[in-house]
Amino acid sequence: MKNQAIRSFRLASCVLGAPLTCFCLIWAVLIPQVVHGEDWPQWRGPNRDGVWRETGIVSELPEELSFKWRMEIGQGYAGPAVVGNRLYVTDLVSGPEDPSSGGNRERVLCLDAGTGATLWKHEYACDYEISYPQGPRATPTVDQGKVYTLGAMGDLICLDAGTGEVQWSRNYIRDFGAQPPIWGFSAAPLVDGRKLIVIAGGSENRCVLALDKETGREIWRSLEADEPGYSAPVIFEFGGARQLVIWNPKGLYGLDPETGKPYWSREFPVRNGLTLATPIFDPDRNLLFVSAFYDGPLMMRTGSERPSAALLWKGRTTSEIETDGLHSLMCTPVLDRGHLYGVDSYGQLRCLDALTGQRVWETLKATGKGRWWNAFLVRHQNRFIILNEQGEMIFARLSPEGYQETSRTTLIEPVVPVRRRLTVWSHPAFANRSIYARNNRSIVCADLSAR
Repeated sequence: MKNQAIRSFRLASCVLGAPLTCFCLIWAVLIPQVVHGEDWPQWRGPNRDGVWRETGIVSELPEELSFKWRMEIGQGYAGPAVVGNRLYVTDLVSGPEDPSSGGNRERVLCLDAGTGATLWKHEYACDYEISYPQGPRATPTVDQGKVYTLGAMGDLICLDAGTGEVQWSRNYIRDFGAQPPIWGFSAAPLVDGRKLIVIAGGSENRCVLALDKETGREIWRSLEADEPGYSAPVIFEFGGARQLVIWNPKGLYGLDPETGKPYWSREFPVRNGLTLATPIFDPDRNLLFVSAFYDGPLMMRTGSERPSAALLWKGRTTSEIETDGLHSLMCTPVLDRGHLYGVDSYGQLRCLDALTGQRVWETLKATGKGRWWNAFLVRHQNRFIILNEQGEMIFARLSPEGYQETSRTTLIEPVVPVRRRLTVWSHPAFANRSIYARNNRSIVCADLSAR
């Protein structure tokens, strides 16, 4: 964008013959467009890798955060997306604006990222037929002036990011022959060039679809699956090719993102369809990893000469509680310098040797002990930001030597009841040297800039 500003400045000087003072005025107008921090336009950040790359962030967390704003919001597990001075999030509210007519509405909200003020909203009737019927699951995807949202019952909508005007919409059940999974449609759409890649779980080989992002028209379809699972699509490059990696309850797949044709596959049946955490990749060691709550970890060695992947090791399923390796649910693990870090099925934050699957250490210091306990891991420079379901934010260093916590503070109140505890199960966004987080009642923005 800065180069574009410079070109505009030079064009003004050549075409208009403007005096120097006019140049300065033009420059002053253009500069504010380029000074905001890195965006967080989709699930797990700009590259879907769970890394926050902004600088100028506090080295330690204060006991009490400085909140820029807080506003009420409806129910939902969907985290926010932030682009420039706009934040996009989805929620569920009971009844239309006229309460006498009954029913539920899913909403797409666009907020001012600096103040929390509502800029626009789009809403539509949506009655749930799923477990945990407490709102949308998928983080919005923002790309080139459009925002793509997915509701829990399969409503896929493309809206103008500036005005909220609907450009096109599809429904996974009606248009693709899908059946709603137990816990609702959850896989955040992925933009790749002119394509919007979605995990619909539809009939007639429509588990994975590439749609024209401008029109919603089908470009290609791929894979047959009884259910789509909940894991978001990602693209990695290995074996000399860009590969769309899909993890569904049948197995793990590498597809050609241009055609949807499989390069390779690995059968990996997963109980109750719980493919949820996002696949992760270590290009330095050619490692591709997924982890499931019941069925545990699967580590693949990717090919270096051709687009392929072969089993390196697989965890043993012993019992639901006494797990051998890393049995993640919502926590997408991290591959870092030959080691794996992630939250296990009953809350233990664990470190594993990535090449062998051997457990190195575990701790409950960052989380709590209980079924489906969760924390989100986000890497920032040489440390990790841990957002646990108690609503706490932690700065910590994770290494084979152990867990080293440097600071901790309260971010947002846990309000969603799960198994006799209250939780926060929504992934936050990081942008503008701030953190944006939500629960089922409110969304907040807290300043993390160094002063």
